Amino acid sequence: MSDHYETLGVSRDATADEIKKAYRKLARKLHPDVSPGKEDEFKRVSHAYDVLSDPEKRRNYDLGGSANGTAGPGAGFGGFSDLFETFFGGGGGAPSGPPSRTQRGQDALLHVRIPLRTAVFGGTEKVTVETAVLCETCRGECTEPGTSIETCPLCHGTGQVQRVARTLLGQMVTNAPCNHCQGFGTVIPSPCHSCQGEGRVRQRRELSIRIPAGVDSGNRIRLSGQGEVGMAGGPPGDIYVEFDIEPHEVFSRKGDDLHCTVTVPMTAAALGASMPIETFDGEQALDIEAGAQSGETIVLPGLGVTHLRGQGRGDLKVRLQVATPGKLDGKQRELLEKLAELRGEAVPQASMGNTARGPFSRLRERFAGR
Repeated sequence: MSDHYETLGVSRDATADEIKKAYRKLARKLHPDVSPGKEDEFKRVSHAYDVLSDPEKRRNYDLGGSANGTAGPGAGFGGFSDLFETFFGGGGGAPSGPPSRTQRGQDALLHVRIPLRTAVFGGTEKVTVETAVLCETCRGECTEPGTSIETCPLCHGTGQVQRVARTLLGQMVTNAPCNHCQGFGTVIPSPCHSCQGEGRVRQRRELSIRIPAGVDSGNRIRLSGQGEVGMAGGPPGDIYVEFDIEPHEVFSRKGDDLHCTVTVPMTAAALGASMPIETFDGEQALDIEAGAQSGETIVLPGLGVTHLRGQGRGDLKVRLQVATPGKLDGKQRELLEKLAELRGEAVPQASMGNTARGPFSRLRERFAGR
């Protein structure tokens, strides 16, 4: 194999600019479009430039490395195709076939607001969506009934047309999408009047969404194949449903537990009682132990939200709020005063005219005696 420096016609101490200038001169002269039959020489020149234009490859080559500019054997030859694409703006391979008119439909995201009860037990919700459905007139063929798609007369079904440009290297041929068929390779002489040649139409339809028990705000489920139909009757996309849980007037949710507050009379808190409360599972008995205080929590196991992943349910946690009686009649006040006396508790005087001496009256008496 000839020396790379000799191939480019430069000295071994040539600068990068000198190597580049020599390569451009030879490339213009030997390019296959300018000089047919010189392909092998053009490849050798391009390969030499690939090695000598890269500082690391050139250093390895000068140190006795392989012709590819690698330190050891086994390196593959790949410089020419890369250089061809960089230098001329495109690869030398044959263009791929035209794209299909049939395309998959897009996915969609729906936001659905559901009651807390539905999140606890699961259920179904009906929603109306506007989406693309298959055209009933052409059934996705895009053409008027009795007509068909035809091969593009301009690109002859390739979807691309060749353009010739004159450059310093001579005439360059490039491929570009065909404007007549938009690169599909086919044209529709008689588009369907219902869908204007898309194979689909916009329509409102109702969906029944099955909601799994335990979902929370922000959770999503996928409805496979329920999205819009693709162009030319292509397969439908998916619908993703994101849930938002409505606030409840009684219960709040923390994880899979439900929380609520129940107000109980002072006597029930003091003596203990069993009182009914309404839950999502119907009426349940709330057992209050004697001496219960405000802020205490009673747990009703298994009456919370169903676990989304796994078995069972969370708990219902009831916070107690002890209600102090407001206006008292004479008999009620007498009973409470008697209770306070029995318990050894001081009874505050509500009347300003009573004979009980408070700290201020005693203070006044002390100053008056001086």
